[in-house]
Amino acid sequence: MSHEKVETNIGLMAILVIIVISIGGLIEIVPLFFLKDTTEPVKGLKPYTALQLEGRDVYIREGCYVCHSQMIRPFRAETERYGHYSVAGEFVYDHPFQWGSKRTGPDLHRVGGRYSDDWHRVHLTNPRLVVPESNMPGFPWLNENKLDGENTPAKLKAMKLLGVPYSDDDIAGATDAVKGKTEMDALIAYLQVLGTSIKSRR
Repeated sequence: MSHEKVETNIGLMAILVIIVISIGGLIEIVPLFFLKDTTEPVKGLKPYTALQLEGRDVYIREGCYVCHSQMIRPFRAETERYGHYSVAGEFVYDHPFQWGSKRTGPDLHRVGGRYSDDWHRVHLTNPRLVVPESNMPGFPWLNENKLDGENTPAKLKAMKLLGVPYSDDDIAGATDAVKGKTEMDALIAYLQVLGTSIKSRR
C-alpha cells in the first residue's frame, strides 16, 4: 500500500489511525491491570470510615483539590518537605483519587497526624490565626453544618461496588457513625488519615 493512496484517502487514513491508536493504547494500558503495585492496597491501608468518607465529600465540594495536591513525587525536594513519596497502592480505595495538579497550598498527602484536631479546626475556620501569610479562605460554616447521615450508607454501597471492602455492618452503621457530627468534624477526620498507611521518612 503506497503512502500516496493512504494520504489521499481520508476514510482509509482515519481507519488506519484508529487501528494504530487502539493497538498502542492496549499495549500501554492492559499491562497496568496485572501489576500488583498499582492494583493492590499497601500493607495497612484501610477503607475510609463513614465519617472520613463524608469528610472527603466535603473536601471535594469545597474545592480543596484546586489548591492542594495529594501526590508527592519521588524528588528529594518533595520528600524532604512532605515525607515519603506517594505509592500507587495507597490510592486503590480512592474513587476518584484526589491527586490534583496545582499547589497554591502545600501537598496534603502526608498531612495525617501532623497537626492536632484543634489546629485543623482553627486553621480551617480562619487560616491566618495559625499561618499569618496564608491566602487560603476560611470555611467557618463547616462548624455549623450538621451531618444527618441519610445518604451515607448509599455512599458506602457505591464504594463497595467499586471494590472497596466495606462489610454489611459498616454500611448498616454508617448513619449512626456520622449523625450529629459537623462537616468540620468530618473534614478533619479525613485530613487526619491522609497518607498514614505509609510511615513518613521525615
